[in-house]
Amino acid sequence: MIEIIYRYDPRNHAAKRLSANLVEAVRRLVEGNARLADLVRENDLDSTEARRAVEFELDLGVPNGGAQVQQPFGVVLGCADARVPVEMIFGQGINELFVVRVAGNVIGSECLGSIDYAVHHFSDSVRVVVVLGHSGCGAVSAAVDAFLSPSSYLDFASSFPLRSIVDRILVAVRTASRKLEEVHGQDVTRKPGYRLALIELSVMINAAFGAYSIREELARSLRGSIRVVYGVYDLATRRVTAGDEGVGLAEPPTGPEEFRDLLQAAAAAVGPMLGVR
Repeated sequence: MIEIIYRYDPRNHAAKRLSANLVEAVRRLVEGNARLADLVRENDLDSTEARRAVEFELDLGVPNGGAQVQQPFGVVLGCADARVPVEMIFGQGINELFVVRVAGNVIGSECLGSIDYAVHHFSDSVRVVVVLGHSGCGAVSAAVDAFLSPSSYLDFASSFPLRSIVDRILVAVRTASRKLEEVHGQDVTRKPGYRLALIELSVMINAAFGAYSIREELARSLRGSIRVVYGVYDLATRRVTAGDEGVGLAEPPTGPEEFRDLLQAAAAAVGPMLGVR
């Protein structure tokens, strides 16, 4: 049995713990995700005795009807996909994360404006900004299909909002396609698993590009006071991973050379999807 428990102690409403530094903020997210991922274990599936719980401490406000002060320690740009509940993925409760969600976790002016608002208005508490992609992303899949079959792009032609999302993701898709051909050869496009590999590599690149862009946009005013990282949530394992660093979150590359190294490693890592060892 798996129990998800929400706790609220009205006598302890002022005991909200703020993350002391950038390292602790990221660690809280990684450890919270590990608790979710470990909820269901393979050897529990046939067991009637297995019992596990994850707890969330809720901040419901000051007693006697008052509202709590907004004090998120993290800002997350995530996908609108219903299977990607950001607070639960990172094991956080109310008033812990300032979450912006949009299909494909793409960066538009509204999203960037929301992030900018959060990091400057909650500067006393915010320590980390996360761009979170996820496996099997529908928006990324749509961009990949438009790339592989340009005629399908007509499906979005009549909707500027939809087209703008796909257009932003196509940058990552084109980059992923070129890198797959470079690493696995020109005939990689003929392999049965090519579309799936292209989707998953594009998801990672889209998240890393997004984190890089946000860090560059905020760099002048933040001056190192907030850490910008990215990760990809796996719908099957429930774990967040980042590039070639395994489980956890990672900072995006700082320039072209680091991006090339990241893409090289990531393209090699999707080899099994292509049937390449």
